[in-house]
Amino acid sequence: MGRRRALISVWDKSSVVDFARGLAEMGWEVLSTGGTARALRDGGVDATDISIVTGHPEMMEGRVKTLHPAVHAGLLARRHHRGDMEALAGQGYRPIDLVAVNLYPFRETVAAPDVTMATAMEHLDIGGPALIRAAAKNHCDVWAVVDPEDYGRVLEALWGERSSADTEEVPAHGDLRSELASKVFREISRYDAAVSRYLAGAPDGLADEVALFLDRHREELRYGENPGQRGGFYLVDERTEGIAALEQLHGKQLSYNNILDLDGVLSSLAPFASTPDPAVCIVKHTTPCGLAVRGSLAAAFERARLTDPVSAFGGVVAANRPIDQECASAIASIFLECVVAPGYASGAMELLTARKGLRLLAFPGGGVDRQGELDFLARAAGEDGALGLRSVYGGFLAQSLPEPPRHPGDDVQWKVVTERKPSSTEARDLSFAWAAVAGVKSNAILIARELATIGIGTGQTSRVASSKLAVRKAVAAGLAVEGSVLASDAFFPFRDGVDAAAEAGVVAIVQPGGSIRDQEVIAAADEHAIAMVMTGRRLFRH
Repeated sequence: MGRRRALISVWDKSSVVDFARGLAEMGWEVLSTGGTARALRDGGVDATDISIVTGHPEMMEGRVKTLHPAVHAGLLARRHHRGDMEALAGQGYRPIDLVAVNLYPFRETVAAPDVTMATAMEHLDIGGPALIRAAAKNHCDVWAVVDPEDYGRVLEALWGERSSADTEEVPAHGDLRSELASKVFREISRYDAAVSRYLAGAPDGLADEVALFLDRHREELRYGENPGQRGGFYLVDERTEGIAALEQLHGKQLSYNNILDLDGVLSSLAPFASTPDPAVCIVKHTTPCGLAVRGSLAAAFERARLTDPVSAFGGVVAANRPIDQECASAIASIFLECVVAPGYASGAMELLTARKGLRLLAFPGGGVDRQGELDFLARAAGEDGALGLRSVYGGFLAQSLPEPPRHPGDDVQWKVVTERKPSSTEARDLSFAWAAVAGVKSNAILIARELATIGIGTGQTSRVASSKLAVRKAVAAGLAVEGSVLASDAFFPFRDGVDAAAEAGVVAIVQPGGSIRDQEVIAAADEHAIAMVMTGRRLFRH
């Protein structure tokens, strides 16, 4: 049968010279194309141009080079099938026993905001997918390698099977070959889905079909929400962003519930990414139980905890500034599951790493004595074009992600609908409350004063129940509701929620409006001399 042959043609040339050298040292003939062949020769590896094999020159600036029977017959011939091998020999062709190919970067190319259709099509690979698909189809006889991370494993397997330089019979290595072939088809599926999405260009961002490819990121979650449930953390299309981009600096591996709470706390704090003062959010069971803006992180943490000190126990904390030693001292005084921040001062790390069970995470580019990029926090509420997916019985729901509410400052759509206008202090607190309520589960009612939460009502089946719950929590925490403001994530369907707020001492309300009983609700506010602002925008979070 002669020397075994490998065809190597890669866009990503990471480690390819070492891989080809390893094959050559085992007596393999290395076939290659274009830029890859030049890189191999520059690295001291003798590479045979594929045109020598096909007897045909590369054409059209490399568009046509491997699409030839001499290549594909060499890949698809079944080694133990007499007819295949006779047909191969009858044409003067020889087997190709390994293909190492990775594809033109189409997904990366079309991610650029100014990419043209012509540029995108030039980065659409034709020969590469055909090669790896053929090799993967015949993976019992042909190695199909698409990931440079696998080069070492393949070389190790080949060295292990090698009994002489002219080995005729090749052991199967079935598990590894099947794994590599599976990776080929995953890569092709992702690639084709990216092309389809680009060409479809759904004007509303919701394509007729959504191809969802999930890659396991964290290998071991002890269990899901409860013992007895299996759980894993998966990334969409291999993207490492969001929670997957956080750098864990200390503590045991994140749990399923930790990851959910981190999602909740980052989304809740996102509207405060650019606020000039330090902000801290505490989340329990994915919804805020305290949020405050103050002159220092320590003060913001203490004030956020004061909203609901019982629920804060075992919660997750996020800050929009690096954790300093003073704040770390306050954090270390209670039991928490996770802290996430742009970074940590070295003194803060000493205090926090002494706390048993506490996990510390930093924004990308953060860490110890470094400042993470606050753009990461601002993106936590959703990027342009991104979709939110939720599983339901029998399928998935998809929606564009919401734009986070502005904070601080006035929104041009806000409209004062009552006789009394909010004072400047009340207006500032209303802006804070509106930004803060976006992270609370519906029905959501949030009471605030002096840029801090006082009481939060969440997850109730009626809005008046959430209002009463928020008041009860404020009273239980020893916080006076008198003179506070209230934010509601959706309209008041009846006046009873306004009446309950007035009875507790609320002086201003921000809500979307849009109920058929808006006039009744406004009249109730006027009766109680409450200032009411309508935003024209709902913030449901089911």
